[in-house]
Order: sequence, then structure tokens, then C-alpha cells
Amino acid sequence: MLNILIPVDGSSHSLLAVNHAMRLVHSGLRAHFVVANVQETATLYEMVVAHDPAVLEKVNAEAGHDLLRPAVALLEAAGQKVEQVVATGDPANTLVDLLETHGCHAVIMAAGTGGGLRAALLGSVTQHLVDHAPVPVTVVREPVPLSEDDE
Repeated sequence: MLNILIPVDGSSHSLLAVNHAMRLVHSGLRAHFVVANVQETATLYEMVVAHDPAVLEKVNAEAGHDLLRPAVALLEAAGQKVEQVVATGDPANTLVDLLETHGCHAVIMAAGTGGGLRAALLGSVTQHLVDHAPVPVTVVREPVPLSEDDE
């Protein structure tokens, strides 16, 4: 059975990858899904204010699990085996590491959302995985509506 990593950031856009995975399952794919969220490392300011690294770890873990919830719910509702992973670090490199530590055979992820700093970062994470992942990476884009000329 394939282990497939699905990185999510909690946005509705990242659920495009989950929906694509569901289409593959409905077409007969048998897989185990590793749904992952990577929290950024705490800033110096956050470390000074928190005083306790354990508090920051707990906050990151809770935030990550909250962001995973919609993706996990969709997969579990369809009877899929799902492993939830929340990690902390640089998202691009951490996701590549997760591929190895969880024995993943493929990645399904959404492309960047197209606009602003957040989208640029999401796009760079996607590009990093395409360039550095040792397994196939499927990049899912938002469907473009057909214009009247295309019909």
C-alpha cells in the first residue's frame, strides 16, 4: 500500500490536494495518507515572551492539529487510513525529511495561491518539494473556469 504525504496549511486552498487524493481513492487507489502541517520555528521575541519552550511547543502542536482537522475529517469520512503529523521547522526542508521518516512513496500538494507574501512562500515550498523530494510530487492547482470561448 502506498504512503502518500499531503501537506496542509489549514487553508481551503490546501484542501485541493485532499480532494484530488479522494478522486484517486474513488478511482481505486489504495493508500495510507500522512497529513502534515509544519509550524515555523518560534521567533526570538516569542521565545523571550513565553519564557518556557514547552509552552511554545504545546501552542505549535495545538495550532498544527487544528489546521489538520478539515483534511483529516474528509479522509476519515471516506474510510481512509490517516496519520497526523505536526512538525516544527523550515516547511520545505521539514516536509522532505517527513517523506523519509514516514516512508512516503509520493506527495500530493496544492500549488501556491498566487498573490502576496504568503502565496510566494507556499509556492516556494511547493517548488522545493518538486526539486528535492526523492519521490513523485503531484501539484494540484485550482481549476480555471472555462470561458465562453472554450465551450
